[in-house]
Amino acid sequence: MTANNPETVKADAQQWFAQHWDPDMPLGVWWELLADAGWAFPSWPEGFGGRGLSARATKAAIQARREAGAFGPPNGVATFLAAPTIMHYGTREQQEKYLPRIVNGRDIWCQLFSEPGAGSDMAGLSTRATLDGEEWIVNGQKVWNSGAQWAQYGILIARTDPVQPKHRGISYFLINMEQDGVDVRPLREMTGDAAFNEVFLNDARVAENDRLGDLGDGWRVAMTTLSHERDPDNAGMGETAAFGSVDLNMTVHDYSVSISSRNDGFSLALSGGVTKVLNDVTSQFDASTDPNKRQTLAKILEKRRVARWSGMRAAGKVKAGGQPGPEVSTLKLLGSDMGREIRDVGLEAMGPYGMLYGEDAPTDGLFHAYSMFTPAQSIAGGSDEVQRNIVGERVLGLPREPGEKEQRELPWSDLPRS
Repeated sequence: MTANNPETVKADAQQWFAQHWDPDMPLGVWWELLADAGWAFPSWPEGFGGRGLSARATKAAIQARREAGAFGPPNGVATFLAAPTIMHYGTREQQEKYLPRIVNGRDIWCQLFSEPGAGSDMAGLSTRATLDGEEWIVNGQKVWNSGAQWAQYGILIARTDPVQPKHRGISYFLINMEQDGVDVRPLREMTGDAAFNEVFLNDARVAENDRLGDLGDGWRVAMTTLSHERDPDNAGMGETAAFGSVDLNMTVHDYSVSISSRNDGFSLALSGGVTKVLNDVTSQFDASTDPNKRQTLAKILEKRRVARWSGMRAAGKVKAGGQPGPEVSTLKLLGSDMGREIRDVGLEAMGPYGMLYGEDAPTDGLFHAYSMFTPAQSIAGGSDEVQRNIVGERVLGLPREPGEKEQRELPWSDLPRS
């Protein structure tokens, strides 16, 4: 098919970027242009920032943009979690309401899944949503919510039927964060950053037509979201800063300069920018001449390929109407493992310079900011220990935790509380 021919797509993209790319235009105007032309997220459907291109054609389009030196599309929870889930489960009305403002960077989103008592055991969540006419009233507390202090909307899971077992009776909502019933409190980290938050929901309201997917089927929808989170080749995971407020009136050049100076390890990890920073480190310190470091870099590359294949398998299940399986857990384990290996090989390459932090450090401290964030990758999105349990039980056939089967079948309201 000519429309998906990589050479043709690249030529079309090169011509478009040559005609339209201008670093001095306002950021909002540039993102609008990218979205309208379908070059923002080329694999996405037409009308929603994309052209419906194949993976190979998408890669060619992105390569053309990079060769032109053009700034990329928006990035963050909105593009790599909310949008793919809305595309899969959303009604046409929901897609038309939310997706255009995601692809042009107008709206920032956050994820409202984890709770103080339901982190790795997310199905044990206690946030309640009660139907009141045409609206749901939501009460509860969420935590570790990335970028919630800047978000206009959130993807939320809440319990709508406490009589059902804990994995059922959960529903998925698209909630307005800018209402009186939502209280966002940033959590300061040891680095001084505050990428995470706790969110208190006190009689917050969500319209019934902002429920995503079937009533009580929120666990399936949430697993689809998490499969996108753990896919290193997620089409919505851009190269720009993943978190922070955005001034759409700034020129693209000025915005690019402002985010390049952020020592934000979280954004660096989620944007995929750490790969470039690692390349800078290994080049600066000539690490590629060391056979041991070269072997580690090769292992990271191969793990990334395995992760991509696992992501494709999970995406195939969802497209076929199924639910992601244990391959999602292997993706999470691969991601946190690669994070540690990237950190270790980079710091080892730096030698004594690896002790420095901030502007005095190599890469202006970017790699060190990523290194400080690395331990969080073993916890965020489901701890490594829980993922190993899932792989052990569902892949290797090992016995389940004592009493787990019985608890999965009990009504959530009858489960013991710690």
